[in-house]
Amino acid sequence: MSVLTAAHFHNEAAAYEFVESRIWAKGVNCPHCGNADEAKIGNLAGASTRIGVRKCYACRKPFTVKVGTIFEASHIALHLWLQAIFLMASSKKGISSNQLHRTLGITLKSAWFMSHRIREAMRAGSLGPMGGAGSIIEADETYFGQNDVQSTMRADGQPYKYKSGKKPGPAGKRAVVALVERGGDVRSFHVDKATKVNVAAIVAQNVNHEAVLNTDESRLYTEVGALFAAHHTVNHSGKEYVRGDAYTNTIEGVFSIFKRGMKGIYQHCGEKHLHRYLAEYDFRYNNRVARGIDDVNRAERLLKGFSGKRLTYQTIN
Repeated sequence: MSVLTAAHFHNEAAAYEFVESRIWAKGVNCPHCGNADEAKIGNLAGASTRIGVRKCYACRKPFTVKVGTIFEASHIALHLWLQAIFLMASSKKGISSNQLHRTLGITLKSAWFMSHRIREAMRAGSLGPMGGAGSIIEADETYFGQNDVQSTMRADGQPYKYKSGKKPGPAGKRAVVALVERGGDVRSFHVDKATKVNVAAIVAQNVNHEAVLNTDESRLYTEVGALFAAHHTVNHSGKEYVRGDAYTNTIEGVFSIFKRGMKGIYQHCGEKHLHRYLAEYDFRYNNRVARGIDDVNRAERLLKGFSGKRLTYQTIN
């Protein structure tokens, strides 16, 4: 039986019950005043035309489980939201707004905005350093897509042009720096340019200094590598890819999934939205099957991250 046959994917009352049991797992609390005394919170579901409406008798305001989450102010049925969440969480390379539009029967504009709100929920909050003593962190940078028009101009005001038959360099392209702990999480960052200064800052701030750092031969990591227990490099330009535990194949695999999804599924991404797509791919990688997390558990983990994250159409554009 398909997972999508579950009641909460098709029945609005069941959808509210499902979401409430996850977001209010420790008890109902008012998103307006923070009141968590259930004796002072009434359930108006029978008296109101809206499903899931409650009233806080401490601040006298009505609310639903959607308030204070990415669902807030959305006119799309909650059971359709749950379908979209499951589809985005279970699709390894993502699912396009056009596909959501066709599958859910909503407008393309709504599907686009919905997917960005879900990506906002996928975004990790403030995190401590990755790894520790004995762990290996791989760091690398990649380039994907052209920068905005202002960034693709040369000093003389002309656009960059790449000669046919030659591999294009990073000039005018969007830079992504990523860190991955072997057997653990990945963190990806969009930067204006991958320079020694900003790459070193990302690595130094996000990696435990007792860990081992693995990179390629790029000079971007030479100085910052001295901060760690060890810094192993492989010479890709000399066709060296593995030397014992010294390799960056894990982070290369992460980039491969990201680029295949961006080219094959999404096809176009405005630079100002790139960080949200990175958050999406990071979330799925960090909650992968290899760590014992299946599609259902991944969707539920995503749902728990909806609280306290609000995204409006005005702020996203």
